[in-house]
Amino acid sequence: MIGANTFLNLGFNVATIEYQTSMHSIKLRSTIKEPVPLVKPVVEPDVLLSIDPNVLEDAYVYVHCYFKNDMNEMLIRIWRSTFLIDRTSGSRSELIHAENISLAPQWRMIPGNTTFSFLLIFAALPKDCKVFDLLEDIPQSGGFFISNIRRNELDVYHVDIL
Repeated sequence: MIGANTFLNLGFNVATIEYQTSMHSIKLRSTIKEPVPLVKPVVEPDVLLSIDPNVLEDAYVYVHCYFKNDMNEMLIRIWRSTFLIDRTSGSRSELIHAENISLAPQWRMIPGNTTFSFLLIFAALPKDCKVFDLLEDIPQSGGFFISNIRRNELDVYHVDIL
């Protein structure tokens, strides 16, 4: 015989479970406290001061790309070796995620005579970056390069891929 009773009593759950076989009889009773509300941990000021401020901000750069395909159906893809490059420092922000486009070596078929759009998400640019380039750095012809993109407060951009 297997049976279970559960009831609520002043903020505690009490469960009684009985298990019986032809040779053994076991009766278990447990009391479980309700979950305690989460409390925000306290971080000592010395610890906060020792952390690089750039690490505290989890920021990304969003680049909406548009490719006008004036031809028939075409294959398109993006390489992981696509970067945003700060024009002043040369610092590279790596590609984190690509949406609505295949990553090399896979291909994505796009219809002819349409404008195809996709989204690239990059790691944050340096805080003092004012202008950057978008570079698809690949070991063959066909990679794209868009220069002198002016930085904005939202870090959201719209570019045409030629």
